[in-house]
Amino acid sequence: MNSTADTATLKALDRAHHLHPFTDFHDYAQGNGRIFSRAEGVFIYDSDGNGMLDGMSGLWCCNLGYSQDRIKQAVFDQMQQLPYYNNFFNCSNQPAVELAAALIKVAPDGFDHVFFTNSGSEANDTNIRMVHRYYDLLGKPEKKLIISRKNAYHGSTIAAASLGGMKAMHEQAIGLSYVHHINQPHWFELAEPGEDEDSFGLRIARELESKIDELGEDRVAAFIAEPVQGAGGVIVPPDSYWPELQRICNERDILLIADEVICGFGRTGEWWGSQTYGMQPDLMTFAKAVTNGYMPLGGVLVSDKVADVLMASGGEFAHGLTYSGHPASCAAGLATLDILHEQNIVERAAKDLAPYFQNKLAALRDHPIVGQVRGRGCFAAVELVANKETRERLAPDSAGAVFCRDTANSLGLMVRQTGDAMIMSPPLICEHEHIDYLMEKLTASLDATAQHYKIAG
Repeated sequence: MNSTADTATLKALDRAHHLHPFTDFHDYAQGNGRIFSRAEGVFIYDSDGNGMLDGMSGLWCCNLGYSQDRIKQAVFDQMQQLPYYNNFFNCSNQPAVELAAALIKVAPDGFDHVFFTNSGSEANDTNIRMVHRYYDLLGKPEKKLIISRKNAYHGSTIAAASLGGMKAMHEQAIGLSYVHHINQPHWFELAEPGEDEDSFGLRIARELESKIDELGEDRVAAFIAEPVQGAGGVIVPPDSYWPELQRICNERDILLIADEVICGFGRTGEWWGSQTYGMQPDLMTFAKAVTNGYMPLGGVLVSDKVADVLMASGGEFAHGLTYSGHPASCAAGLATLDILHEQNIVERAAKDLAPYFQNKLAALRDHPIVGQVRGRGCFAAVELVANKETRERLAPDSAGAVFCRDTANSLGLMVRQTGDAMIMSPPLICEHEHIDYLMEKLTASLDATAQHYKIAG
């Protein structure tokens, strides 16, 4: 819809009436936000015409950029035919049926069922319901506890935020009493002096075993984690980490939930982050890139191990959402998968874009305020420090990284700041020239930040 309102009017209306997610409402009401009005390819444009390379793929979701007319047309066509009907009461619709089948074709072996939601948050709520139902049907109703990780992000509903481990979210919401947390595999932050990454990975993974012993194996139902923690700061686990966690889950009758909302659909170099790390999950959460971010859609891929139990006994699974399997969203998902297949997006990104991106980023390790560069596939983080040896930060409350982010934004690069790290996940359709642009603007932002905090090269 076109509007004749100018930028100043839009910003005033925005400040007056619009409460934004993860925003300091008081500060924003006094500030000067940005209104985005259009996008093309891998660039987004604000209402004043300023262009920015979208180094975050929206919110980790627009892997194919913003000019995929095939997805838009699929949504339009579906709206003409069947704009909505529910999937309750033995009903279904053609796009939901076809997308479920299409997702199973790209799912790891042993997955044959899908439950659709509107978001990753709702999908993780669904995981809790499925895990509890699974063990109830097995005659183990005492297995209700779920273990997650500190600094994990699994969504923003009460249940999903409880699964997550972000301090700020827990301070503002009463967490579910049956969710517990162990440390994240963040070597840069948590390693002991002289501890190598593999030793660290084993030590942190074994915290799961200790927590199970503490809580009681007969009471612990599942462990949930992202293959790579995205919103927590692109925390790439040591190679030793996931094999040890898998061993523990297998030996202790603990279901493994892989939250693939960010890692899925090619971000780590495989279709699923679970495949990148050799994981064998029982449930897989997906959302975001399944529709390239063009329509809301999420869901759970359910392994045969879990589905067989859920389907073997009678009794209703008393859970669902009005828009589960929404026909227009599922049409967008089908078109997105078609593009990923026909253009070999996942394979091409893994073979060409990811190595180019990671190699370029590696050059930043020598920058005076860069303490660590970490990444996997097509996403990465650059950790900022004032002193490489002591890992002293640039400023309290991550102000240095905020300054760097704001500088990058002003230079025409959309990246995010999490803690003291700059994080990025460029679209999988980027060309080398786009990565060069990203590196140019990011390097300039790092230089400006070093100068601001008087850190000599």
